[in-house]
Amino acid sequence: MPSTTKNVSSKESTMSISHFILLGFPSSPQMQLLYFGLFSVTYTLTLMGNVAIACAVRGDRRLHTPMYIFLANFSLLEICYVTTTVPNMLANFLSTSKSIPFVSCFAQFYFFFSFGCDEGFYLCIMAFDGYLAICRPLHYPRIMTRQLCTGLVIFGWLGGLIIFVIPVFLISRLPYCGPNIINHFVCDPVPLMMLSCSEDATTQSIYSAFNAIFMVGTFLFILCSYALVILAVLRMPSAASKHKAFVTCASHLTVVTLFYGSIMVMYVSPGSGHTEKKQKVITLFYSVITPLCNPLIYSLRNKEMKAALRKVFVPEILFLKYKS
Repeated sequence: MPSTTKNVSSKESTMSISHFILLGFPSSPQMQLLYFGLFSVTYTLTLMGNVAIACAVRGDRRLHTPMYIFLANFSLLEICYVTTTVPNMLANFLSTSKSIPFVSCFAQFYFFFSFGCDEGFYLCIMAFDGYLAICRPLHYPRIMTRQLCTGLVIFGWLGGLIIFVIPVFLISRLPYCGPNIINHFVCDPVPLMMLSCSEDATTQSIYSAFNAIFMVGTFLFILCSYALVILAVLRMPSAASKHKAFVTCASHLTVVTLFYGSIMVMYVSPGSGHTEKKQKVITLFYSVITPLCNPLIYSLRNKEMKAALRKVFVPEILFLKYKS
């Protein structure tokens, strides 16, 4: 890029771009319609699955325990998380301009990554709750009080929203004077920083360090929690108790693997040589596919959850059938 462009002031260059172009998945109009239908179904199923989990917990008093309260909030968080990207992606499938205003782009960036950060916190909270329930069963009621449960729920929602203000502010203050085309379906920080008129090594380093500390820190916390849980389970004398504990651990660890596996590949080392197509596929996996799979993972082998789902939804279906 010419040096004259590099010397444009931050204020002038930021004002020179009023919108970005999200290319998404370039293809023929017929394929765009096919993508629209496919992701519309995926989004609808994701909403239905996570709403079902939240309603089942709310509707069955037997599930009014910290474990299921955390799970219900995690499901609501999944709804917020997927809604930050998919509706705009669906609109772009039907649009020819595929533009998004500058402010809206950074708002999407903020909420998408804030809710993603909150998901990491909730996975830590659920791992901590599992550790207390299995490794400290006699002390569990005294430790996991209503006040602590409420505080953890609030922290799980607000933690990412507060913390992610810093990287979003820093990246939004970079000078953007063109081009404005993002080869992605979401306002991702890596292509945004690549579009900046100047290379700000400090901002890139802060962003990379922030992601590495958050992801590795929360991931190690979860692994340590479940290492202690597995050791405690192995010492249980009852085979039935072992099986129930391992089923609960397996569900949570599957979600952890899906969530952290793809994100760590993508964001611990931004600019690590991923092709743009690979970046989009990885982002699509953890932002769309994972929220779709989580309700199934948490409910398929959970007898209490399946019973609650039947209790909440089957009577309503029978009532509608009888009424008709």
